[in-house]
Amino acid sequence: MPDGSHPAASPDAAPPGRRAGTPSSGGLARHLPILDWGRHYNASILTSDLMAAVIVTIMLIPQSLAYALLAGLPPVVGLYASILPLVAYAIFGTSRTLAVGPVAVVSLMTASAAGAVAAQGTPEYLEAAITLAAMSGVMLAVLGFLRLGFLANLLSHPVISGFITASGILIATSQVKHILGVKGGGENWPTMLANLARDLGEVNTITLSIGVGATLFLFWVRKGAKPALLSLGLKPRAADMLAKAGPVAAVAVTILAATYFGLADKGVKLVGEVPQGLPPFALPNPSPSLMERLWVPALLISIIGFVESVSVAQTLAAKRRQHIVPDQELVGLGAANIASAVSGGYPVTGGFARSVVNFDAGAETPAAGAYTAVGILIASLFLTSLLANLPIATLAATIIVAVLSLVDLKTPQRLWNYAKADFAAHVATIAVTLLAGVELGVIVGVGVGLLLYIWRASRPHAAIVGRVPQTEHFRNVERHKVITLPHILTIRVDESLTYLNARWLEDYVTARVAERPELRHVILMCSAVNEIDASGLESIEAINHRLAATGIGLHLSEVKGPVMDRLQRTKFLDELNGQVFLTQDQAFTQLAKDDGSSPASETYYEARGLI
Repeated sequence: MPDGSHPAASPDAAPPGRRAGTPSSGGLARHLPILDWGRHYNASILTSDLMAAVIVTIMLIPQSLAYALLAGLPPVVGLYASILPLVAYAIFGTSRTLAVGPVAVVSLMTASAAGAVAAQGTPEYLEAAITLAAMSGVMLAVLGFLRLGFLANLLSHPVISGFITASGILIATSQVKHILGVKGGGENWPTMLANLARDLGEVNTITLSIGVGATLFLFWVRKGAKPALLSLGLKPRAADMLAKAGPVAAVAVTILAATYFGLADKGVKLVGEVPQGLPPFALPNPSPSLMERLWVPALLISIIGFVESVSVAQTLAAKRRQHIVPDQELVGLGAANIASAVSGGYPVTGGFARSVVNFDAGAETPAAGAYTAVGILIASLFLTSLLANLPIATLAATIIVAVLSLVDLKTPQRLWNYAKADFAAHVATIAVTLLAGVELGVIVGVGVGLLLYIWRASRPHAAIVGRVPQTEHFRNVERHKVITLPHILTIRVDESLTYLNARWLEDYVTARVAERPELRHVILMCSAVNEIDASGLESIEAINHRLAATGIGLHLSEVKGPVMDRLQRTKFLDELNGQVFLTQDQAFTQLAKDDGSSPASETYYEARGLI
């Protein structure tokens, strides 16, 4: 800028003067982000949002139907879960491009949770799904109001990655029965495979042709449709829009085929009559016994949904130099799930594929989601009668193509090479999810991750260090050629001192001291110590007393300010038989002179460049 000012320097500037997506610091706008971006809404933004909404609506209609099928619910429930939730998120969410609605992983978790309390196809099953959405919504909103978004950090990336990979495998396998036209089924992966093998003799060849054909077509659409359309002379934007409409084309063609050839009479399973009209008003079942059975699944759905959603939102926001507010995202997703519950839907969250499409289509504000909701509403009012002859195999193909992109088979090898502990958590999550189900898979993944963290924290890295020649730097004696002195032992502790590792530090120092009969000084280099809790303090007090009893001084160097502040509130510094040095170089230089020999020792060390 000519005057040298930065666009972000004026928070009250118009949209060109403040990055889009940066929530206002105003009190009410902080809790209702729509008040922030809504102030600057204009015709240009409206055009961009409407264009994005059209594209996402085309994509969302078959996805909503397919994911409802995956959740074990009537297909129309997927449409219900794609209307009011989008409006609620537009009001309370902070991401400009996140597209909320049914997603594969949450649909699978819903089927698992609702299936544990009722049989699919019963009113009680739908009631359980609605209650699950309400409970998840309340949990998310409460976490947001209490600013507890950090709790999602309990799910490490290896655990999330393993869970999503295993879920993708489970989901794809669960849909193969619809591609084959057999009964199939099963609660875990081995059972699903066994039942598919058992029913291979009952494959419906027409259903198989539709399912395989739709699957191959949808895979081609993902990569080959746009280049093919460009080669025909279409402009890039038009080619992109038509490619995104690939699933709709698969739906339309198979509906026409089923209608014209009367495939229902030939054993091909169709969606059947889909209720036409507005989403119904629904209320969750307040039964304490039902909520007792659903609260754990609801919590897991909340956390998994939030982690998946916020990861997508942050990635897309960074591309436009915007940012989101995770705690407010919890509130936004909570409102979306509550809205889904009261309109007869099931749990929802931000979807990766839809959000990327929304972003690429040029959506500039969450209003694009609200316009998408209008499009879905129109479809539920006027287009549902056209869906009666839609083959289930087509929806299964849509799900399979969508979820196979979630399966990441490269991560295990990468984790094995980088961190064996993370590899263990990743593989444990995959194995338990496949063998025992999604809920136990997440719980075991979190448990293994926490146990490995505790194990690592209880055995911190520590190194004996020496001075790098001609510098003031100190490095590990096993990695570098450094200067050490027989009467000085410097231990660099690369972890905070807590109850998890306090006893370990005592044993480590005792063992190292026993190896050095000429020792007069021990320096604990604390440059990496961010905290010393009560147990850690007791341990360094014990080390101090033991060393003092043998005539060895204990010294600290490079203690951080917050740690020193806490130490000064104790008697430790008064009882310390050594000193606290600002830098390690200062400690080494001063203590090098004190080796217990004559005063001439200073000249001895100076002559050899040691001090």
